[in-house]
Amino acid sequence: MTAFSYDLHVHSCLSPCGDDDMTPCNIVGMAHLNGLELVALTDHNAARNCPAFFAACAEYGIVPVGGMELTTAEDIHVVCLFETLEAALAFDTAIQPYRMQIRNRKGIYGEQIIRNENDEPIGEEPLFLPAATTLDLEAAAKLVDAYGGACYPAHIDREANGLLAVLGAFPPEPVFRCAEVHDADKTALAEGRTVVVSSDAHRLWELKEGGEPLSLEADKDDPAAVRRALIAYLRQGRA
Repeated sequence: MTAFSYDLHVHSCLSPCGDDDMTPCNIVGMAHLNGLELVALTDHNAARNCPAFFAACAEYGIVPVGGMELTTAEDIHVVCLFETLEAALAFDTAIQPYRMQIRNRKGIYGEQIIRNENDEPIGEEPLFLPAATTLDLEAAAKLVDAYGGACYPAHIDREANGLLAVLGAFPPEPVFRCAEVHDADKTALAEGRTVVVSSDAHRLWELKEGGEPLSLEADKDDPAAVRRALIAYLRQGRA
């Protein structure tokens, strides 16, 4: 087993609520300074800054994970992670028909910028990304599974968009074997499930620093193997 210092919930400048400084290269540079070894980029209902993020991680020896924070029809936030960059991008394409067609109001919500490996802007998402999709919780979990990924409810210790705040309890379906908390002291809320403690960072100084490591059966020098082990760990959990 290999221990990884991790943060599996980070937003870039593609999320309108993320700072403009949250470029892929800046995120990876800060992650390196914080000693992180395994980091996931999880923008709201989008994965299009993941290619630049993967390129930046290669420069620093950080294992990148592609994903997104999906908003379900119930207005619950779910972290969705994938074994490969290609699967994350394919999932991004797959959810497009389920997104609300609401234009982003940059003056109110902020810009939604797509950047390349040099942090240069190469595009902008015109539709408001954080709006709830029409995928309910069960349908979302099935779609993630179809792309070989793992998903789990985000920040269950928070009122806003947390599964427990919205539903009051974990549902019988889909079966979540893992859950995320923001506050490491709130792990009991996961009710015996595997717990992931992540930052939900929207600003550089919010990225996780150290904390509980994540132990996986993979070599740090083999990013593909690390991602496979991570997805297996999240899908199997302890439940």
